[in-house]
Amino acid sequence: MDFRTTVERAQLLKKLHAAHKPLVLPTVWDVWSARTAVAAGFPALTVGSHPLADSRGADDHEGQTFEEVLAAVRGITASVDVPVSVDLEAGYGQRPADLVAGLTEAGGVGLNLEDTVHSDGGRMRSTQEHADFIAGLRTAADNAGIPVWVNGRTDLFQNAGKAADVLDEAIERLKAMEQAGADSVYPVSIQDDDDLLTAVIAAVAIPVNTTAHPVRHDLARFRRLGVGRITYGPLLQFAMTDAMKEMLAPWAP
Repeated sequence: MDFRTTVERAQLLKKLHAAHKPLVLPTVWDVWSARTAVAAGFPALTVGSHPLADSRGADDHEGQTFEEVLAAVRGITASVDVPVSVDLEAGYGQRPADLVAGLTEAGGVGLNLEDTVHSDGGRMRSTQEHADFIAGLRTAADNAGIPVWVNGRTDLFQNAGKAADVLDEAIERLKAMEQAGADSVYPVSIQDDDDLLTAVIAAVAIPVNTTAHPVRHDLARFRRLGVGRITYGPLLQFAMTDAMKEMLAPWAP
């Protein structure tokens, strides 16, 4: 994809986040799912690591190489005319500048970065370490002249025995990512807890991303709570798997 188109798509993604409260980004994994979501009326998409891995027979948590992910992304971005963000997990062991360069060369204009380092035994980055990585991504995007949307994710709630017990630490982490240049933040695994969602939304001035199930969750509820961005993670693919099994069951021997 040429530089001008990439910049235009990045600029559009930023405008869409401002215009939609929340912006819903269907999580896709191949050309077919991307084209289907665009045909359904969505103005932007995100590629999820989990559904992408499942579609390719690989494991989530960086069971694919960075180049394998980029190869899939190239096909998706070339097949649609809307901005595409990409879940880059913990960064595949790459430097921030290399992540941004690879992403934008493949036509991606947004990225998701989590703080669980799969290439290092699944440890969590410290608050400062993760913020520093986010800052590196922001600097790399600025240097490239492409306003890449950076979605900073934390797995702190997901890894806690009781999510409410780590609220203060999570807020500290989210604020650090915001100050480091993240455009939105993504505290995973609290999508069903109104109190926790409300608390983190009130703590930062940038959009908060939540995971949603396209059938079981309610868009109006997330809008009422003030969620700024919604992605499906693997849940759209899971829902389609359930629907496919139901359709095929009467035909099975």
